[in-house]
Parts: sequence; C-alpha cells; structure tokens
Amino acid sequence: MNRTRLIFFLVIALALTIVGASLIMQQMGVRSPIVQAPAEIEVRIVCALPVEAFVRQAAEQYNREGHTLEGHPVRVSVTPMDGLTAMGRWEREEMTPIPTVWIPDSRYLVELVNATYKEKRGRDVFLTGGEYRTRPIAISLFCWGIYQSRASVLRARYGEIDWRAIHDAATAKGGWPELGGSADWGYFKLVVPNPHKNVGGLMAMVAAAGEYYGKTHIETADVTNPAFQAWLKELMGAVTDFSSLGAYSVENLALFGYSMGDGGQLLESDLLQNMAGIQTRWADPLVIVYPRYLTWFDFPFTIWMGDETTALEKNAALDFERYLLTPDVQRLAEQQGLRPANPEVPIGGPESLFTRWQEQGVMTVVPRTTAMRSPDREVLLALLRWFDLNVSER
Repeated sequence: MNRTRLIFFLVIALALTIVGASLIMQQMGVRSPIVQAPAEIEVRIVCALPVEAFVRQAAEQYNREGHTLEGHPVRVSVTPMDGLTAMGRWEREEMTPIPTVWIPDSRYLVELVNATYKEKRGRDVFLTGGEYRTRPIAISLFCWGIYQSRASVLRARYGEIDWRAIHDAATAKGGWPELGGSADWGYFKLVVPNPHKNVGGLMAMVAAAGEYYGKTHIETADVTNPAFQAWLKELMGAVTDFSSLGAYSVENLALFGYSMGDGGQLLESDLLQNMAGIQTRWADPLVIVYPRYLTWFDFPFTIWMGDETTALEKNAALDFERYLLTPDVQRLAEQQGLRPANPEVPIGGPESLFTRWQEQGVMTVVPRTTAMRSPDREVLLALLRWFDLNVSER
C-alpha cells in the first residue's frame, strides 16, 4: 500500500470515529458544546460635536431603558469628533475600532468618504437607499450671530448684514467710529471657527464665496481666483486669533465676549445654547440674522456596512436610529436648539429655545429657500490649502 492510499484510509477512519462518537454521545444524552453569542451588543457612534450632547443624552436614556435585540442587551456609546477630523481618519483607515455608526455634520462628508472606499473596495460602505440608508437625525442652519449694539450700527450703515457688509466693516481703517459705532469698540472683530477643528470654519468660507460670486455652487476656479483670494484674506484678517477659536467658537464668544469678537456666521444651535450665558455676562445680547444663501447641517445617521461589524450590530444601530427619530427624543433635540428631523415634531414648544429667543431674531420658519450646494473634495482641499498658506500662521 503506497503512502497516498494509507493517508486516505486514515482520514476516512478518523471521520468515522468522530461520527460514531457523536452518535454515542447523543444516545447518552450528552450534547456537543455550543458557541455562545456575545452577551451584549455594542453600538459605537462617532458623532459630530454640535449634536454630541443630544446623541449622548439619548444614548444614556436608551441604555437605561434596557433595549434588547434577539435576546441580547444593546448598549450605545458615543465618541465626539469633528466631521473633517473623522473624514480624514476614515480615508487614512485610522478608525480603530471601526464604529458602527458615523454622525458627521453634513451628508456631503459621508458621500466623500463613501467615494473613497468605493474605489478601494468596489462597493458602497454607506448606503443612500434601503433600510440602512443614511438619514438626518436633526438639522441646524448657519446664521449670523452678532452683538445687538454692533448689529444696529451695521444695519444703519449697510442696510443688510451679509458677507459683503462684514468685509467692508472688517477693512474700515477708522474702525467702529468710521462705521458709526463707539470708539471704545476698536476695530470690527470677526468670529470664524478654525477650519481644521470645526467644519463650520470651512463652511463659513464657502458661504462667503457664495455671496461674493452671487451663486450657490462654488468651484475650484472660484477659490483660486486672485481677486477673490485678496478679498477673502482681507475678510479673514478681522479674526483676532484662529488658534484660540478651536472647535467651540460660540462658547469662547460667550465666555470672552467682545474681546473674542463682535460676531460671525455660526451654527444656529450653538448660538441658541449660549444665548443665556451671553446675556448674563455681557452688556447686550446677540441677535440672529439668517443669510441670503442658507447652509444646512443635517447630521446624517450613517451605518457602516463593511464586514468589520456584525449583522446584529448593524440592526442594533438601526434600532437606535429609530429611537432617535421618535417624537419624544426629537423634542430633546429641540430643547438644545436643533431643528427636529421628524416632521411630526413642531418647532416652537414652551420649552423650546426657538420660542425663548424669538425677540433676538430666531425664526421657526426661515423665509428663504436658496441653499448653498455642498462643496466637492477639490474645493475643500483648495480652501484648506489657501487657509494654511495665508491665514493659519497668523
């Protein structure tokens, strides 16, 4: 008998032995060991800073309520991370461990990351259709937040507060006295978040470009136009210190007042959350003004569809998404200055910040329909490169 045939018969004998042993164990009532599924399903969420408090509050409430899926308890954890930072980590494949869910500031960030992974893997990792599609969990607008005394002077001088008026105010050589304001105010100081730490800083430059060109779609050629670059550099020269304007610009404005800035285009929800603190600390409150071209932040709930997470984890994420969109939880979002994504939840209840600050210009329904289109990757990179070369070292 040659070596090959001997090995063949040994394998057959081993297989018969295993089958025989299994039959004997069944007759004796002994069961084979079963691999147990994990006792707890964890939904790991990487979340944009403006909605982190809302999502964390909802997650803590969800965890306390003891939700289960197929008999397993579900636990949700939340990690705050700016959208641009998260996008960079996704594209460099530095997200470790892979989160079950990503909630960035805007849907266009999801589309950019998905395009990168589709080139690498040949398929979508974030979906736009079906049960697991990307859905917004709350909405906030980009609007002007300016101290009331300063806003009155700007309106008297320019009629409307927009990026062109802000540019002219920023470049007034005589400072506030030239504009009709008090000499004690010094020069106009603009608040713009650092675009490397907050998506809002990047979107402020996109919004400024939109008003400069009078259109909603910005292209790379617009960013590299020397005339626009000179105009934008003059505008950004009114920012006191980008290094101090990190991820929480409105909080800094509330804490440090006029020394930090006179106003800027910032996220509506951040402004609403800090209105009371500003009134407590400073001589006059902020007023909110909605721009001609609106920028929307829709905070999409985006489930990772790669093999790194299990089907149970994906379905648990879907269960938490449905929970976030329930009317009761959406009202928690409204209490934090966010516009509910569930259309069944009206804006302006008795505990709503929208109701509390209506006299300061807050609108439940904004009578403008022109929205800025999301920038593509080339525009983002061009703006960030321009910022690094012209502003960030200042």
